[in-house]
Amino acid sequence: MSKTHKITVNYRQIDKTETFTVPEDEYILRSLEQQGFEIPFSCRNGACTTCAVRVKSGDLEQKYAMGLSPDLQRQGYALMCVSHAKSDLVVETQDEDEVYELQFGRNFGKGKTRFGFPIEDD
Repeated sequence: MSKTHKITVNYRQIDKTETFTVPEDEYILRSLEQQGFEIPFSCRNGACTTCAVRVKSGDLEQKYAMGLSPDLQRQGYALMCVSHAKSDLVVETQDEDEVYELQFGRNFGKGKTRFGFPIEDD
């Protein structure tokens, strides 16, 4: 039997808070789903920002979180689909567009770009 941790999820979009116990050796998203809690997700492999949360307290491991830059991870952002709790946690759900903009910037995908940077029309 693996070690377990308490995780409190503040679902800010609907002003709801839920607390669960999650095994340390299981991805948090998967454990929450098995317990009946729905959190937005898309890819399940750490490549997008749909399941992003902001860690308010506690520690987790997310070595496969390709969808978050190291800088955003240092700021406390995490992807629930590829995160393992390493202590009790308090997290807050985020808006995907908000995290995407922090990750890729305001200009990414808008108008003509080259390597993610806007270019002027000739």
